[in-house]
Amino acid sequence: MKNRGLQFLFGMVVLVNTMMLAQEKQPNIILIYADDLGRGLLGTYGQNIISTPNIDKLANEGLRFDNAYGSHYCSPARASLLTGMHDCRTDQYNITQAGIYMKLDNGLSLDQIKDRVNAVAMPAKKDMVFLAEVAQKAGYTTAEFGKLEWGFSTTTERLERHGWDYHYGYYDHQRCHGFYPSFLFENGKKVYIPGNTLIDCGKNPEGKSPENYKKRWDMTGRKVYSENIIMDKLLDYLEVQSKKESGQPFFVYFPSQLPHGPISIPEVAPEFKNNPNLSELEKEYASMVKMLDTDVGRIYTKLEELGDLDNTILVFTGDNGHELYYHQKDRCDKTHDLTTGQTYNNINTKFYSHLGGDVFDGNDGMAGLKRSNWEGGVRVPLFWYWKGRIKPGTISNQMVSNYDFLNTLAEIVGAKTHKEKDGVSYAKTLFGKKSKERKYTVYSSTMGPALVTKEGWKLRYLLKKNVFQLYYLPNDYKEENELSSKYKKKTESLKEILFKECNNNWQNGVSANKVKP
Repeated sequence: MKNRGLQFLFGMVVLVNTMMLAQEKQPNIILIYADDLGRGLLGTYGQNIISTPNIDKLANEGLRFDNAYGSHYCSPARASLLTGMHDCRTDQYNITQAGIYMKLDNGLSLDQIKDRVNAVAMPAKKDMVFLAEVAQKAGYTTAEFGKLEWGFSTTTERLERHGWDYHYGYYDHQRCHGFYPSFLFENGKKVYIPGNTLIDCGKNPEGKSPENYKKRWDMTGRKVYSENIIMDKLLDYLEVQSKKESGQPFFVYFPSQLPHGPISIPEVAPEFKNNPNLSELEKEYASMVKMLDTDVGRIYTKLEELGDLDNTILVFTGDNGHELYYHQKDRCDKTHDLTTGQTYNNINTKFYSHLGGDVFDGNDGMAGLKRSNWEGGVRVPLFWYWKGRIKPGTISNQMVSNYDFLNTLAEIVGAKTHKEKDGVSYAKTLFGKKSKERKYTVYSSTMGPALVTKEGWKLRYLLKKNVFQLYYLPNDYKEENELSSKYKKKTESLKEILFKECNNNWQNGVSANKVKP
């Protein structure tokens, strides 16, 4: 009788747990993807000129990953994120050159542009799984807003193949370099933006000069700023989803243009206007970062208003490391050491904020910038926030990459993970448990590929100069102590791994080929 009683009690516990799990809603997930945002620009990493309270809130009241990798620039980073494969896999995708949508209704029809893009863009393999598809198959509705896809030009058909139920924004990354588009796309349909009349979307020239300042603030044909348009659409979408009786969860991907240059902002934020220590370019750039932070706050507040915050995971990250768009002669320079006047050779001399005059220290004290294979070119902020579910104020040093996101999402939504992907799930880490760690992270760059082991050994390759360098990052955050001659066996073993990850062709470590539509 005693055993029967225990069996009955155990059965009731299992039944109750099963019922609770069945009743628990799948969480909504919003992925906010910043563009060219070095982690040093955020208050949680010590930024003291630009205040970023909304982004900091996600970091400080959620889980902050201090060893997170993106890629060296936007297109491979986005391809890696959406495919779950590292960006030396050039057999997985190619890059369509940008600019073709500048010819829309100015020499080419939409159908002609689609045909030209689809003719050269590498088609997805039949069994290939993309990020949004993972959510779709788990019962989610999916939406993408902003700087769509990995570029540099895309089509409705490609967006749908990649798993997006709804999409609103740019189809061409060259047009993204201006912030006043005359049109955007909504589910493949061209949507005109009244008051914006410029073919190049109001792209500004770079660098300081009286002429450039005048052009930046000439608002002729520039009435509506793209970030504002896209944010309005995103917030409307959240409201519509909240009112649906079906209760279907959503996965939203928001690849913002901010703070990618050339610098463009409708107005300078009040906190910078009278700062005597900043140039006009620096004030305007800081205002772009500030706007991004404000928009993160708008998303958070909207979820609160709708009663959806408790069941929504907010993820904030970016595509690559920091970039300088506020360069100014004798004040800020990414190619020359301002203390010596010498050009960086990227072997024993390289960019650091204090040498290049970066008043914001956007790369957080690391070496290098966007497009390089120094840590400052590829390390990104990564914060996960889920109120009441992810422990606040947690910092993880686990090495993760944007190509881990696909399988992490899969585990969270209850879908199967994909062993054929390079990325692995780190979902358990989010909830205080131990996740499987990859043995190493691989990424490409304009210089050549690099590999970082989970223990912190880093091998970087400069392809044109045929130079390999070895660093041990736990003791060398700034990559100042080159160790290849001291640890020859380690260097050779990592070379073998990296060569294999490049499909036995070093050229694959210099990003994918661009094809012209």
